[in-house]
Amino acid sequence: MTTNEDTRGGRRRSIRPFLGLLLLGMLASALVFLGPGLLSGLRTEVGWLRVGPECMVETSEGEVGLDRDEAQLATTAVALLARGLEAPDTSGIDEAVLQRLADGPSEDAGASLKCQGSAASDLPEQQLSVTGLTPRAEKLREAMTEVFGGQSLGGFAPGGIDQGHRAESTHYDGRAIDIFFRPVTEENRRKGWMLAHWLVAHAEDLHIQYVIFDDRFWSVHSFRGQWQDYDAPEPGNEILRHLDHVHVDVLGGGSG
Repeated sequence: MTTNEDTRGGRRRSIRPFLGLLLLGMLASALVFLGPGLLSGLRTEVGWLRVGPECMVETSEGEVGLDRDEAQLATTAVALLARGLEAPDTSGIDEAVLQRLADGPSEDAGASLKCQGSAASDLPEQQLSVTGLTPRAEKLREAMTEVFGGQSLGGFAPGGIDQGHRAESTHYDGRAIDIFFRPVTEENRRKGWMLAHWLVAHAEDLHIQYVIFDDRFWSVHSFRGQWQDYDAPEPGNEILRHLDHVHVDVLGGGSG
Protein backbone atom coordinates (compact mmCIF):
# COMPACT_ATOMS: atom_id res chain seq x y z
CA MET A 1 0.00 0.00 0.00
CA THR A 2 1.43 3.40 -0.97
CA THR A 3 1.26 6.04 1.73
CA ASN A 4 1.32 9.84 1.40
CA GLU A 5 4.75 9.77 3.02
CA ASP A 6 6.07 7.40 0.30
CA THR A 7 4.66 9.68 -2.38
CA ARG A 8 6.31 12.76 -0.91
CA GLY A 9 9.63 10.91 -0.61
CA GLY A 10 9.45 9.87 -4.25
CA ARG A 11 8.79 13.42 -5.32
CA ARG A 12 11.79 14.70 -3.35
CA ARG A 13 14.05 12.09 -4.99
CA SER A 14 12.78 13.03 -8.45
CA ILE A 15 13.43 16.72 -7.82
CA ARG A 16 17.04 16.25 -6.73
CA PRO A 17 18.47 15.60 -10.24
CA PHE A 18 16.64 18.68 -11.50
CA LEU A 19 18.08 20.83 -8.71
CA GLY A 20 21.55 19.47 -9.47
CA LEU A 21 21.25 20.41 -13.12
CA LEU A 22 19.94 23.84 -12.17
CA LEU A 23 22.95 24.44 -9.89
CA LEU A 24 25.37 23.37 -12.60
CA GLY A 25 23.67 25.74 -15.01
CA MET A 26 24.04 28.63 -12.56
CA LEU A 27 27.74 27.89 -12.08
CA ALA A 28 28.29 27.73 -15.83
CA SER A 29 26.54 31.08 -16.25
CA ALA A 30 28.76 32.62 -13.56
CA LEU A 31 31.87 31.41 -15.37
CA VAL A 32 30.62 32.93 -18.62
CA PHE A 33 30.04 36.33 -17.03
CA LEU A 34 33.13 36.41 -14.79
CA GLY A 35 35.31 34.66 -17.35
CA PRO A 36 39.10 35.15 -17.30
CA GLY A 37 38.98 37.25 -14.14
CA LEU A 38 37.59 34.39 -12.08
CA LEU A 39 39.83 31.75 -13.64
CA SER A 40 42.96 33.83 -13.15
CA GLY A 41 41.91 34.30 -9.55
CA LEU A 42 41.84 30.57 -9.02
CA ARG A 43 45.40 30.17 -10.30
CA THR A 44 47.08 33.02 -8.40
CA GLU A 45 49.83 31.87 -6.04
CA VAL A 46 49.96 34.78 -3.60
CA GLY A 47 46.70 34.04 -1.84
CA TRP A 48 44.43 36.71 -3.32
CA LEU A 49 41.47 35.91 -5.54
CA ARG A 50 41.68 37.69 -8.89
CA VAL A 51 38.32 39.08 -9.91
CA GLY A 52 37.85 41.52 -12.77
CA PRO A 53 40.55 43.17 -14.90
CA GLU A 54 44.17 42.35 -14.07
CA CYS A 55 45.11 46.04 -14.35
CA MET A 56 43.33 49.35 -13.84
CA VAL A 57 44.27 52.87 -14.94
CA GLU A 58 42.85 55.92 -13.21
CA THR A 59 42.03 58.49 -15.91
CA SER A 60 40.27 61.83 -15.85
CA GLU A 61 37.19 59.96 -17.06
CA GLY A 62 37.31 57.28 -14.36
CA GLU A 63 38.96 53.88 -14.03
CA VAL A 64 39.60 51.82 -17.16
CA GLY A 65 40.29 48.10 -16.95
CA LEU A 66 43.06 46.45 -18.98
CA ASP A 67 44.29 42.91 -19.27
CA ARG A 68 48.00 42.42 -18.65
CA ASP A 69 48.93 42.37 -22.35
CA GLU A 70 47.17 45.70 -22.87
CA ALA A 71 48.91 47.22 -19.83
CA GLN A 72 52.30 46.07 -21.12
CA LEU A 73 51.55 47.39 -24.59
CA ALA A 74 50.35 50.78 -23.32
CA THR A 75 53.25 51.38 -20.91
CA THR A 76 55.80 50.33 -23.52
CA ALA A 77 54.25 52.53 -26.20
CA VAL A 78 54.26 55.72 -24.11
CA ALA A 79 57.87 55.07 -23.06
CA LEU A 80 59.06 54.63 -26.63
CA LEU A 81 57.11 57.66 -27.86
CA ALA A 82 58.66 59.75 -25.08
CA ARG A 83 62.06 58.86 -26.57
CA GLY A 84 60.89 59.78 -30.07
CA LEU A 85 60.93 56.17 -31.22
CA GLU A 86 58.38 54.14 -33.13
CA ALA A 87 55.80 52.57 -30.85
CA PRO A 88 53.59 49.50 -31.28
CA ASP A 89 49.98 49.87 -32.40
CA THR A 90 47.74 50.90 -29.50
CA SER A 91 44.59 51.61 -31.50
CA GLY A 92 42.63 49.15 -29.35
CA ILE A 93 43.43 50.97 -26.11
CA ASP A 94 41.41 53.88 -24.70
CA GLU A 95 43.13 57.16 -25.59
CA ALA A 96 42.49 58.44 -22.05
CA VAL A 97 44.63 55.58 -20.72
CA LEU A 98 47.56 56.44 -22.97
CA GLN A 99 47.27 60.12 -22.12
CA ARG A 100 47.31 59.46 -18.38
CA LEU A 101 50.31 57.15 -18.62
CA ALA A 102 52.17 59.71 -20.72
CA ASP A 103 51.29 62.65 -18.47
CA GLY A 104 51.83 60.84 -15.19
CA PRO A 105 49.78 61.32 -12.02
CA SER A 106 48.48 64.80 -11.36
CA GLU A 107 49.94 66.70 -8.41
CA ASP A 108 50.32 64.30 -5.45
CA ALA A 109 47.84 61.72 -6.74
CA GLY A 110 50.18 58.72 -6.63
CA ALA A 111 50.15 55.87 -9.11
CA SER A 112 47.79 55.88 -12.10
CA LEU A 113 48.18 52.20 -12.96
CA LYS A 114 47.86 49.16 -10.72
CA CYS A 115 48.13 45.47 -11.62
CA GLN A 116 47.42 42.38 -9.58
CA GLY A 117 50.55 40.44 -8.72
CA SER A 118 51.34 36.76 -9.02
CA ALA A 119 54.54 35.41 -7.48
CA ALA A 120 55.92 32.22 -8.99
CA SER A 121 56.62 29.70 -6.22
CA ASP A 122 59.09 27.50 -8.10
CA LEU A 123 61.88 29.98 -8.88
CA PRO A 124 65.40 28.76 -8.14
CA GLU A 125 67.61 30.79 -5.83
CA GLN A 126 70.34 32.66 -7.72
CA GLN A 127 73.81 33.99 -6.96
CA LEU A 128 75.47 37.20 -8.13
CA SER A 129 76.71 37.40 -11.70
CA VAL A 130 79.76 39.43 -12.78
CA THR A 131 77.64 42.59 -12.86
CA GLY A 132 76.76 42.30 -9.19
CA LEU A 133 73.18 41.37 -10.01
CA THR A 134 71.51 37.98 -10.01
CA PRO A 135 70.60 36.69 -13.50
CA ARG A 136 66.97 37.51 -12.75
CA ALA A 137 67.80 41.11 -11.87
CA GLU A 138 70.14 41.35 -14.86
CA LYS A 139 67.30 40.28 -17.14
CA LEU A 140 65.21 43.08 -15.64
CA ARG A 141 67.97 45.61 -16.27
CA GLU A 142 68.28 44.53 -19.90
CA ALA A 143 64.51 44.74 -20.41
CA MET A 144 64.44 48.28 -19.01
CA THR A 145 67.33 49.36 -21.21
CA GLU A 146 65.61 48.01 -24.31
CA VAL A 147 62.58 50.23 -23.72
CA PHE A 148 63.98 53.23 -21.83
CA GLY A 149 67.51 53.39 -23.20
CA GLY A 150 70.51 54.26 -21.06
CA GLN A 151 69.55 55.17 -17.51
CA SER A 152 71.27 56.39 -14.38
CA LEU A 153 71.46 53.22 -12.31
CA GLY A 154 72.76 52.38 -8.86
CA GLY A 155 72.37 50.06 -5.92
CA PHE A 156 74.65 47.35 -7.28
CA ALA A 157 78.27 46.88 -8.37
CA PRO A 158 80.55 44.11 -9.67
CA GLY A 159 81.25 41.78 -6.78
CA GLY A 160 78.22 43.05 -4.88
CA ILE A 161 77.77 45.76 -2.25
CA ASP A 162 77.68 45.51 1.54
CA GLN A 163 76.78 48.99 2.78
CA GLY A 164 74.59 52.04 2.15
CA HIS A 165 71.24 50.35 2.70
CA ARG A 166 69.18 48.81 5.48
CA ALA A 167 70.43 45.54 6.91
CA GLU A 168 67.65 43.53 5.24
CA SER A 169 68.00 45.26 1.87
CA THR A 170 67.72 43.18 -1.30
CA HIS A 171 70.52 45.34 -2.74
CA TYR A 172 72.98 43.17 -0.80
CA ASP A 173 71.63 40.08 -2.55
CA GLY A 174 72.06 41.64 -6.00
CA ARG A 175 68.29 41.59 -6.48
CA ALA A 176 67.60 45.33 -6.50
CA ILE A 177 68.24 48.27 -8.83
CA ASP A 178 67.80 52.01 -8.25
CA ILE A 179 66.95 54.15 -11.28
CA PHE A 180 67.63 57.83 -10.65
CA PHE A 181 65.60 60.81 -11.83
CA ARG A 182 67.48 63.82 -10.51
CA PRO A 183 66.92 66.55 -9.53
CA VAL A 184 63.46 66.20 -8.02
CA THR A 185 61.22 68.08 -10.46
CA GLU A 186 57.74 67.54 -11.86
CA GLU A 187 59.24 66.50 -15.19
CA ASN A 188 61.47 63.90 -13.56
CA ARG A 189 58.55 62.77 -11.43
CA ARG A 190 56.58 62.18 -14.63
CA LYS A 191 59.46 60.14 -16.08
CA GLY A 192 59.80 58.18 -12.87
CA TRP A 193 56.14 57.22 -12.90
CA MET A 194 56.39 56.23 -16.55
CA LEU A 195 59.01 53.67 -15.54
CA ALA A 196 57.22 52.62 -12.34
CA HIS A 197 54.02 51.92 -14.27
CA TRP A 198 55.95 49.92 -16.88
CA LEU A 199 57.57 47.85 -14.13
CA VAL A 200 54.22 46.99 -12.54
CA ALA A 201 52.71 46.06 -15.90
CA HIS A 202 55.65 43.70 -16.55
CA ALA A 203 56.04 42.47 -12.98
CA GLU A 204 54.72 38.98 -13.63
CA ASP A 205 56.99 38.31 -16.62
CA LEU A 206 60.08 39.78 -14.93
CA HIS A 207 59.41 38.32 -11.47
CA ILE A 208 59.35 41.75 -9.84
CA GLN A 209 58.67 41.79 -6.11
CA TYR A 210 58.64 45.49 -5.11
CA VAL A 211 58.51 48.87 -6.81
CA ILE A 212 58.99 52.00 -4.68
CA PHE A 213 58.71 55.59 -5.88
CA ASP A 214 57.40 58.99 -4.82
CA ASP A 215 56.25 57.98 -1.30
CA ARG A 216 54.41 54.91 -2.64
CA PHE A 217 55.17 51.25 -3.06
CA TRP A 218 53.71 48.32 -4.98
CA SER A 219 54.22 44.72 -3.92
CA VAL A 220 53.50 41.46 -5.69
CA HIS A 221 51.67 40.57 -2.47
CA SER A 222 49.45 43.68 -2.43
CA PHE A 223 45.72 43.02 -2.38
CA ARG A 224 44.28 43.61 -5.87
CA GLY A 225 47.56 45.23 -6.94
CA GLN A 226 46.98 48.33 -4.83
CA TRP A 227 49.78 50.84 -4.31
CA GLN A 228 50.35 51.79 -0.67
CA ASP A 229 51.91 54.70 1.18
CA TYR A 230 55.62 54.23 1.82
CA ASP A 231 56.77 55.27 5.30
CA ALA A 232 60.35 56.46 4.98
CA PRO A 233 62.53 56.21 8.11
CA GLU A 234 63.38 59.91 7.68
CA PRO A 235 60.38 61.82 6.24
CA GLY A 236 62.54 64.83 5.44
CA ASN A 237 64.99 62.86 3.31
CA GLU A 238 63.98 62.83 -0.37
CA ILE A 239 66.32 59.91 -1.11
CA LEU A 240 64.81 57.68 1.58
CA ARG A 241 61.35 58.73 0.43
CA HIS A 242 62.33 57.58 -3.07
CA LEU A 243 61.46 60.94 -4.61
CA ASP A 244 64.60 61.00 -6.75
CA HIS A 245 64.70 57.34 -7.80
CA VAL A 246 62.65 54.29 -8.52
CA HIS A 247 63.59 51.19 -6.52
CA VAL A 248 62.77 47.81 -8.05
CA ASP A 249 63.71 44.35 -6.87
CA VAL A 250 63.05 40.81 -8.06
CA LEU A 251 61.98 37.67 -6.25
CA GLY A 252 64.78 35.73 -4.59
CA GLY A 253 63.58 32.27 -5.40
CA GLY A 254 64.04 29.28 -3.13
CA SER A 255 62.76 30.27 0.28
CA GLY A 256 63.52 33.98 -0.38
